[in-house]
Amino acid sequence: MTNGRKHIAIYDTTLRDGTQREGIALSVADKLRITEMLDEFGVAYIEGGWPGSNPKDAAYFEAVQGLSLKHAKIAAFGSTCRKNSDPVDDPNIVALVEARTPVVTVVGKTSMLHVTEVLQTTPEENLRMIRESLRYLKSLGKEIIYDAEHFFDGTKLDMEYALDTLRAAVEGGADMLVLCDTNGGTMPWEVARYVEMVRSALPGVPLGIHTHNDGELAVANTLVAVQAGVVQVQGTINGYGERCGNANLCSIVPDLELKMGYRCIPEGALKRLTHLARTVAEIANLAPDNHLAYVGKSAFAHKGGIHVAAMRRHVDSYQHINPTLVGNEMRVLVSDLSGQGNLLSKAEEFGLDVSKEEALHVLNEIKRLENEGYVFEGAEASVAIRLHRARPDYKPVFTLIDFTVIVEERRGRGHLAEAMVKVDIDGDIVHTAAEGNGPVNALDLALRKALVPRYPQMADFQLADYKVRILESQNGTGATTRVLIDTQNAHGRWSTVGAGTNIIKASWMALVDSVEYGLLLAHEPSPETAT
Repeated sequence: MTNGRKHIAIYDTTLRDGTQREGIALSVADKLRITEMLDEFGVAYIEGGWPGSNPKDAAYFEAVQGLSLKHAKIAAFGSTCRKNSDPVDDPNIVALVEARTPVVTVVGKTSMLHVTEVLQTTPEENLRMIRESLRYLKSLGKEIIYDAEHFFDGTKLDMEYALDTLRAAVEGGADMLVLCDTNGGTMPWEVARYVEMVRSALPGVPLGIHTHNDGELAVANTLVAVQAGVVQVQGTINGYGERCGNANLCSIVPDLELKMGYRCIPEGALKRLTHLARTVAEIANLAPDNHLAYVGKSAFAHKGGIHVAAMRRHVDSYQHINPTLVGNEMRVLVSDLSGQGNLLSKAEEFGLDVSKEEALHVLNEIKRLENEGYVFEGAEASVAIRLHRARPDYKPVFTLIDFTVIVEERRGRGHLAEAMVKVDIDGDIVHTAAEGNGPVNALDLALRKALVPRYPQMADFQLADYKVRILESQNGTGATTRVLIDTQNAHGRWSTVGAGTNIIKASWMALVDSVEYGLLLAHEPSPETAT
């Protein structure tokens, strides 16, 4: 018990089971960095890998000895000894010992199918392998966690033998029995029933749960197992894992802490959850999933006008928790589904004093533009600049008079893109030209040439990303094109959008929004970036 709340031990297997996800490959340095983050978050166990399977995991277990961890115990993972072998001489068991971890997690066969068809041994020999492997490791002073692989499937095939494998693990000295839904196909009511069965058959033996997500039930199965009495939960950050993934600790931990009244990490650590989830994704070289519960960028994003209007009256009307509890934030999206409240909320977010009439004007403009191919959800700087333009005292930093773009293929010179831009800057007409490696680059350089003498801050603007999407592709080269531009400087990054059947004009519209918004930021004392 912790402050009157029952404790559930969190066992993280991101560095082992999580790396079995297609597309993930972590270096030793990556694994050490994630280890430190998990320890800071306060998990009880970190499974570092399988030292007998590859040199990288062996190197990790050597390097992790140098870390000063505050909360977590490092666990090495491996299987029981092979059939007809002595654990003392078994290469896998030797590798577990050489990892020098305080905890070893040993996986053994529970299902008769795997005993006879995969191991191709007898039921009695499998029980010996479990019992003697654990007994030997326990004699070396290790904390032993036993993973009963395919437990739920094995129980359906031969319930009594499945229980015999657990009894063998207890006889061998297991400190924790973990029931594994290895194929991820068990239903929640089955998990609850079988956990209760094991607790009845082995009273007083601590139980854990390890689930996979093949039925989209890994989190649900974990939570019902906790309700049924398990005291350890195994999973991965962001649910990474083989096939459809493992139980997602980024959902399980807040569910346990905020919804079910358990304590599983140190007090105050839950606010680090979103940062942990997104950083692990970046280290794994995967784009963070915006739609993950609790930690996704969209987890507390509100788009519907009715929803936003209600939340302006009471913030809890369309949120199940305060997002700051998990280190996330509420966001209001602007689109053709928006209402006036969306624009008023965005104006407040940008620090603008906008009237209802001005917000309605911008809303109508956005609805019209989205019908023409614009999308403002990922281009909030284009929303912000429109809110600025709607204010009666707003003065644009420049006004376009005209531009010309020439793209040629000249003998002897090859491809040439040239742009000429004429703009009005505070009543001064400035006419510039520039060559670029393409028409958009030429436009950008010509506009910079016109503006930088008056606005030197623009010299620091950098193109961070440029995306083009073709809409209504059935129209061929006459299709509408949507352009998203990301711009950044030393103070932030912002995104703008343009759209139309002319890709050059669409790019220009996004470029103008980007430059105008960026220059506004440069002149404001406390700028807010819009990404």
